[in-house]
Amino acid sequence: MAGKEEGRQAGTEAPPSVKKQLLTSMDPEIIRRIKSAAALRETTASLVMEQAAAEWLERHEDGKR
Repeated sequence: MAGKEEGRQAGTEAPPSVKKQLLTSMDPEIIRRIKSAAALRETTASLVMEQAAAEWLERHEDGKR
C-alpha cells in the first residue's frame, strides 16, 4: 500500500499526520449502514472504508503498484 509505514498492517490506524483525506460522494443509505456497522464494531467509518478499499485493490490487478 502506498505510504504504508513498514511493519504496519493494511487497514490499521496510522498517526493522523500520516493520513490524507479523500472526499467522495455516496448514497446516503450506504453511508448510514457503514456508520452503523462501524459503531457496532467500536471502530470508525473511516477505518471501515480504508479496509474495504485495501481489499478491493488486492482483488483488482489494475489497483496494484
